[in-house]
Amino acid sequence: MAGNSSRRGAVRRSGSKKGAIVGSGGQRRKGLEGKGPTPKAAERPNHKAYKKARPAGTGRDGGGSGRGGSRPPRRERASSEIVAGRNAVVEALRAEVPVVTLYIAGRIESDDRVKEALKIAAERTIPVLETPRGELDRLTDGAVHQGLAIQVPPYAYAHPSDFVDPEAPGIPLVVALDGITDPRNLGAIIRSVGAFGGHGVVVPARRSVGMTASAWKTSAGAAARIPVAQANNLTTTLKEYRKAGFFVIGLDMDGDVDLPGLELSSEPLVVVVGSEGKGLSRLVRETCDQIVSIPMSSSAESLNAGIAAGVTLYEIARRRSGRG
Repeated sequence: MAGNSSRRGAVRRSGSKKGAIVGSGGQRRKGLEGKGPTPKAAERPNHKAYKKARPAGTGRDGGGSGRGGSRPPRRERASSEIVAGRNAVVEALRAEVPVVTLYIAGRIESDDRVKEALKIAAERTIPVLETPRGELDRLTDGAVHQGLAIQVPPYAYAHPSDFVDPEAPGIPLVVALDGITDPRNLGAIIRSVGAFGGHGVVVPARRSVGMTASAWKTSAGAAARIPVAQANNLTTTLKEYRKAGFFVIGLDMDGDVDLPGLELSSEPLVVVVGSEGKGLSRLVRETCDQIVSIPMSSSAESLNAGIAAGVTLYEIARRRSGRG
C-alpha cells in the first residue's frame, strides 16, 4: 500500500529550506553536560539560609543595601521629598525651605504664584526645569501639582552627641520627641527651641516624625539654625545624656513636679515631649529624672505637643534669666 505518498503535496520537496531533520545534531549536548556539585544553601542568594548567613543590615553585595537581603531600611527610602501645588510651593519658597529643583509644566498658565515662584528661584539661583505634564504627574505620584513642584533634598541630621559641647554658649537645653508623628509639631518645637535659647532637637529614627518640608515651613526659618539630631534608640540616648551630666525631664499631665516649681531649670536639661494621645512611653518615662506637669484649668484635658514644649521652654528661659 502506497499510503498517502501518491497524494499531491504529500511528499516534501527537496528544495525546502527546512529539510529533513535527522537526530539533534549535538544541539542538546550542552544540556546534558554536568554543572558541578550543587552549591550549599547558604551560598545561594535566593535561599533563606543565605539571608540568615549575611550580617545584619547588609544586602547581597555586603554594602548595607537591605534588611535581610535586598530590602533597604525604612528610613533610607526617604531620600528626597517632592512638594506639589502652587500654594504649597510658594509657601515653601517663602519659608526658605532648601530646594534642589523647581519643576514647572510646559505651556503653564501663569499667575501671581507662578511668577513669585520663578522670581524666588532666580534670586536663590534654584535650577528651574520645564517638564512635560506627564513627567510631572510621575514625579509627584499623581498629586494635584497645578503645573508646579519642587524637590527638597534629604535633611542632614546631626548626632545626639553634638549637643554635648562644654564650649557651647549658655546652659545646655535640648528637646527630645517621643512618639510624635506630626511634622507641624516638630516645626513648632524647633521654632520654640530657637526662640528660648535651646540648642537642638532629638527625634527617634523609627516611628517618628522627620524633617519634611512641612516641618521646615512651620519652623518659620528656625530650622536653618537649630539642628535636629536622629537617635537610633531614644531611651539609650537619654541615658547617655544623663551620663554626660544632663538632667532628663518628661512632660506629662500626671507629673511629680509642677512647671513653676522646676528647680532643675538652671541645670543642663533634656526636655522630653510625648505625643498628645499616648504621652510618654514606659521606658522613656522610667529614664526621666523628673516628670513635670503644666498646670491647667480642669476644662482642658491636654495640650498640643508643640504648645506644651513652647510653654515649658519659656518657663525654663524665664527662670534662667533670673526673672523667676
